[in-house]
This record gives sequence, structure tokens and C-alpha cells, in this order.
Amino acid sequence: MAPATPTRRLVLASASPARLRLLTGAGFAPEVIVSGVDEDGFEAPDLPALVIALAEAKAEAVAARPEAVGAVVVACDSLLDVDRVAYGKPADPAEARARLQRLRGRSAILRTGHCLIDTATGRRTSGAAATEVAFARFTDDELDAYLATGEPLHVAGAFTLDGRSAPFVERIIGDHGNVIGLSLPLFRTLLAEIGLTVMDLWS
Repeated sequence: MAPATPTRRLVLASASPARLRLLTGAGFAPEVIVSGVDEDGFEAPDLPALVIALAEAKAEAVAARPEAVGAVVVACDSLLDVDRVAYGKPADPAEARARLQRLRGRSAILRTGHCLIDTATGRRTSGAAATEVAFARFTDDELDAYLATGEPLHVAGAFTLDGRSAPFVERIIGDHGNVIGLSLPLFRTLLAEIGLTVMDLWS
């Protein structure tokens, strides 16, 4: 069977290779345009609202660019909710160590805000997905080795399910893709809210 031809262009407003892999693995062929939005200084009444506000800012920045004209723009932002305290990407190895030590043997909520803007129609929508993540009681030696890889500095909460930290996650309750950076079920729901289907974007 010949591959499908998408009726609409999809633009991913993110430099995240993990989000790109999720979309391509699900049959999409997104173009990547990085938003360049400074994530510092955003405020919101709670963490779900914060990740949505960040995703909206990224989507709006990319949707305003000439190269996004006529495309559907999707943007995401993820934070780990630990007792209502937001853990984004750690600033340095010391912060990553402190965060992972706190997570050892306990659970937290990974929240990802999503925003879709159809630049052809002006329609837009947003939402957030939440997934509970239970962490193993990993050893100090395991923690030291993981920190030495540098991976925790590049991911929200200092861990990811598609990297070296995956063995330290005992179970998840919810969408695993959301933990990696984009919830495909929520993406489908949001597409419907702006009058589109996944089939319009499949490649």
C-alpha cells in the first residue's frame, strides 16, 4: 500500500527529538520550527495551567512565523509535579542529584501542556495530560552513573522513559507518551476540537 499523502502540514514547535520520534512513529511527518520562547518568568494559578501557558506561548511564537503559514502547529511543555512543586530541566548536576534523590522510591506526576493552532483557519485549542510515575529505590552508584551520562540535564524532572533512566521507573499510570513529551491520545482529541483528524496529517 502506498503511503498516505497528508492533506495538511504539521509543524512541531519543539527541538525535542523525543517528541519528534513520537510523532513520526505514529505516522506523521512534522516539520520542526523551534519557538525560542524563554520559559522563565511564566506564572499561573497551578501547574496544569502553567504547562498549558508555556505550550501556548511556544505555539503562538511559531504560528506567527511566515514558514508556518497554512500549517497546523503543535507545541508542548512538560514539568514534573512533586508535591505541587514544578521540576523542569535541572540547571546543573547538583540540582539533578537533589531532585532524583527526592524522587527515589516515591511517585510524582508528569504534566504536559499541549497547544494546537491551525494557521489556515485561526482555530486553536489547548489542554494538559497527567501521568503518575513511580520511581524505583535506585542505589547511589546507579544515581552517580546516571548523572555522569549528562542525560538528566536535558529532560524535565531529570529523567525520561526513552533513555538511560527508564530502568529506574517501576511503573506508570496513564499515557507513557505523555512522560516522553507528547500525549498522542490528547493530540487526537485536540485535533478534533479544531475540526481535524489524525488522517488529515498522516504521511
